[in-house]
Amino acid sequence: MKIHDWPTGPYPARVRIALSEKNLQSEVAFVTVSLRKGEHKRPDFLAKNYSGTLPVLELDDGTFIAECTAITEYLDALDGTPVLTGRTPRDKGVIHMMNKRAELELLDAISTYFHHGTPGLGPDVEIYQNAEWGLRQRDKAVRGMRYFDGVLQDQPFIAGAAFSMADITVIAGLIFAALVKLPVPTECAALRDWYARMQARPSVKQQLALTAPAAS
Repeated sequence: MKIHDWPTGPYPARVRIALSEKNLQSEVAFVTVSLRKGEHKRPDFLAKNYSGTLPVLELDDGTFIAECTAITEYLDALDGTPVLTGRTPRDKGVIHMMNKRAELELLDAISTYFHHGTPGLGPDVEIYQNAEWGLRQRDKAVRGMRYFDGVLQDQPFIAGAAFSMADITVIAGLIFAALVKLPVPTECAALRDWYARMQARPSVKQQLALTAPAAS
């Protein structure tokens, strides 16, 4: 298997953390696609992923799987013992619900802020920017932080009693927030405490070592 990604990107971080949680790092080869150079928008990459987004999983039979949730589902199911995406119908439903909320209310909002409300990836890549929309999405992300703080006041993990794909997505959101200098509100003590615990996980600690130096 191959993973086409950008090592310090918050979205690729989701799959890299999942790989580590499943002890699959030795099963994949990483192929770097430069976001700064816009390589993810070039025809050769678009042939792999129409959306032009990272990461992309390339299977040995030539199949390409894009979208972090889909890739995580695939990786989690390989050994027949899913631990990130749920085992029971109830767990699967709750995890997917919270994972989608983490994308909509936090991670994707921060991404839009980055691409529209900041210089983003630079003028060669950011062909169109809407600063007002970017700032609206920044504010949405802060509201999302407050929402997840409320969730974590009542349970230890984003989707309930166990670490899951939904936690990974919020972690990626907070990694991105740090890169764009968007702090977690000081009153969000539960979210802050949860993130401190998450940073102690080997899978997250490993990714933070890659991601901290520069925004992607």
